[in-house]
Amino acid sequence: MSHLISVLILLLKIYATKSCAGISLKTQELYALVFLTRHPLVRRSYDKDLDTFRHQYVVLACFVLGLILNEKFTVQEVFWAFSIYLEAVAILPQLVLLQRSGNVDNLTGQYVVFLGAYRGLYIINWIYRYFTEDHFTRWIACVSGLVQTALYADFFYYYYISWKTNTKLKLPA
Repeated sequence: MSHLISVLILLLKIYATKSCAGISLKTQELYALVFLTRHPLVRRSYDKDLDTFRHQYVVLACFVLGLILNEKFTVQEVFWAFSIYLEAVAILPQLVLLQRSGNVDNLTGQYVVFLGAYRGLYIINWIYRYFTEDHFTRWIACVSGLVQTALYADFFYYYYISWKTNTKLKLPA
């Protein structure tokens, strides 16, 4: 539990200061390696047959979009645009896997709902900033955020129906 709290504090520090100063990237890479190698049972329980979404094409498409549609053609802006486009569609493999499996366990459903809620809160923030800040227009982020939210809409509908009727969440095939 304290490890989870430490990660949340780290994320809060990065968010609040908008900086990674004082944080070792190498430590984070080593921790990622620790968790990837420590839990081999996770790999054994992974359902490769259902998780067949070809994500490499999504990465390539988002990178090309980042090169073509950016606010300023600089390395930093291209990578920023790429990350925004990629975030908008990063949930697709998860949604496809859940649709193929049909049944969604409670924690996985909540995981997806909270990822979508995060984007919904961003949209509220954009609306607020539009009315309170001069020249607030990050059209790439706004359009991508709307696309991302639209991708969640179908899942949210079935999640709501499941919650309302107190039944197990099932997605149509």
